[in-house]
Amino acid sequence: MTEVKRPWSTGRRRAAIAAIGAAALFAGGVAFGPTAFGDAAPTKFPAAEYYKPTPVPDRIILIPTDKPATSQRVSWRAEASAEWAQAQILEAPKALGDVAPAAGAVRTVRAFANTPVNTSLGYASTYHNVEFTELKPDTRYTYRVGDGTNWSEWIDFTTAAAGFEPFSFIYYGDAQNYIDSAVPRVFRQAFADRPQAKAIVNAGDLIDSANSEEQWGQWYKAGGFIDGQINNISVTGNHEYSGSNLSSFWAPQFPYPENGPAWGDQAALESTAYYTDYQGVRFIGLNTNVQSIPEVMAAQTAWLEGLLKDNPNKWTVVTFHHPVYSTAEGRNNPIVRAQWGPLFEKYGVDLVLQGHDHTYGRGGTTASKQTALVHNSTVYAVSVSGGKMYDVDGSVWTDNGADIMAKTEDAQLYQMIDVKADSLTYEARFANGQHFDGVVVRKNDAGQRTVNEWRTPETTTGEHVQVSTTSPKAGSKLGVTAYGYDPGESVDIYLRKTSTAEGKPGILVATKKADELGRLTYSFALPGSASGGSRHTVYLESRNQRISSPVITVQK
Repeated sequence: MTEVKRPWSTGRRRAAIAAIGAAALFAGGVAFGPTAFGDAAPTKFPAAEYYKPTPVPDRIILIPTDKPATSQRVSWRAEASAEWAQAQILEAPKALGDVAPAAGAVRTVRAFANTPVNTSLGYASTYHNVEFTELKPDTRYTYRVGDGTNWSEWIDFTTAAAGFEPFSFIYYGDAQNYIDSAVPRVFRQAFADRPQAKAIVNAGDLIDSANSEEQWGQWYKAGGFIDGQINNISVTGNHEYSGSNLSSFWAPQFPYPENGPAWGDQAALESTAYYTDYQGVRFIGLNTNVQSIPEVMAAQTAWLEGLLKDNPNKWTVVTFHHPVYSTAEGRNNPIVRAQWGPLFEKYGVDLVLQGHDHTYGRGGTTASKQTALVHNSTVYAVSVSGGKMYDVDGSVWTDNGADIMAKTEDAQLYQMIDVKADSLTYEARFANGQHFDGVVVRKNDAGQRTVNEWRTPETTTGEHVQVSTTSPKAGSKLGVTAYGYDPGESVDIYLRKTSTAEGKPGILVATKKADELGRLTYSFALPGSASGGSRHTVYLESRNQRISSPVITVQK
């Protein structure tokens, strides 16, 4: 179990930051006070100037469709009229510039939506949306957006494969605060660690104020060029709402697939819940901001169950904002937990990715535990990428039948998920790139699953072997179970007397291989040396683990 405690209280931390800010700067051993740089401090450059749109496109972002192998949406901002907003696309060439594309290689597509948004800075920002269709699966393309004269740079993306192929994606909790200062390093480090990621999942609260032009500008600047080449799968948090009204920026910026619930007369919700199937993974985005509206929540829940029940994909990832099991002190979402939690377990959802609590927590249901370090439940994660922090509290987990296996506070994190045919690897790292937490989910074609804690000295040594009884009769069979292996990993099984010298494995009983879930199960008859009254442990040795059982006392 991974846990990191904060070294200082919030008050001490703020005092320290203030002291740093007030300290003189040193260079070459000489102290410089503020006056050393001039009598008048510079004024802050006006946000209305900094974020003002121009005819040159910015805020370019890839938006997935419901057919990501053959189509792709792009959203951008520019001062361009509807009649001129357009994009060009071609299969990615080996060179551009002096090398002109072949005749007929470039296709021009007009924007299908051009939506002005009145901003808090006194001007309108117009967002344009285009959809490229009739693309080839698993093919790299180059595109640009503009008005025919003022163009963006050329940007590359690759369509999804038609069937399963391994890939990686990134997941962020709330950015929300310190978007222009603390968040960019998180986004950049995540991209540095997974530059070939195919999607970025944002679990809501991308910004703090729903209709702040300045904050949306900061969020796009934090992602920079990354957004234009990696699909964005975002959901709304409470800060994407102003009261009960969805941000006027949301739909123009994020034209997600129109395949969500039957919202009835709630047209504004159309872009807030959707799904897309990408290379063997079903991604489902949900809206927890409507949890207090019974009829709307019921419609979303029915839609969710339909998607889970009729799902051709091996892997399922669900994202929303308010957690099933909250990790922040004083927070709880019983409606979300009651309506969605049983569905996630019933239909074998693999990952539930959440935000809202400005802390980190990851775990699963208590009932699903196979050992102290292995369960077969859905993995529930809560994370934060921005600089706003709360106190961590795992009581909502333990009070509602769940185990929080890793938790921390006062940390900015990003998560990387690597999808393979039979495994899904989830890893959380701090903003500085340091590993913090992780699990490996293994699943076979029958849907059986194990969720294994990250390998550490603590998880790969010690007492982690289960036996069928600790009081077997002499000559009887003893069942042994252990987890955490690679599929097919060879394991030596020993019976060792408790009096055996340290470093001696004991009597070799058998050598067996772990199954496709990384699980070893074996039964053997106790040898004659295991006579009545003798005490032993079962010791398992392999490439990755050296683990033992509780002491067994042989009965006459």
